Amino acid sequence: MPGSLTGKYLIASPKLRDPNFFRTVVLLLEHGQSGAMGLIVNRPTPVKVAEALKPHFELPDTDARVFEGGPVEPAALFILHNDRSLDADARGVVPGVFVGSSADVFQKVIESAAQGEHATQFRIFAGCAGWGPEQLEGELSRNDWYLTPGTEASTFAADPHSLWEELHKLALSTHRLLPG
Repeated sequence: MPGSLTGKYLIASPKLRDPNFFRTVVLLLEHGQSGAMGLIVNRPTPVKVAEALKPHFELPDTDARVFEGGPVEPAALFILHNDRSLDADARGVVPGVFVGSSADVFQKVIESAAQGEHATQFRIFAGCAGWGPEQLEGELSRNDWYLTPGTEASTFAADPHSLWEELHKLALSTHRLLPG
């Protein structure tokens, strides 16, 4: 097995027709012998963050949308953010991108962003993408995915709808097609 792909983007190959992953960009949060887990970073939903979290917090209403993180555990919510000062236990995925560690972090990050503090950026995801042991490696060997390093700028892209096209072109131009 290659080294860990944590912090890399998986960019769906045009031939990958699974509706869960067609034209997606997945940021891998974990990758190892027991499998892999990531979040689709280019599928915003119509659901506003304040509405999705209403049962848990009273948050300011913003235009921020919940993203479809993947088909696994669709009721589970995940947060990625760029402000380590709001989350001492944050786990970094790529420079400037952290996985929130608690419900308190959800609230702190969203309130900070709504107040315009520290240029806080975040994304909330419903569900995640998951692969069992060796499952992702099989998909990689079939060239179902292209690979490129994850970045803060792309993870929090202002236009997530164009992210697949941009990263697909980048992956092709830099010859980052995974070996098969």
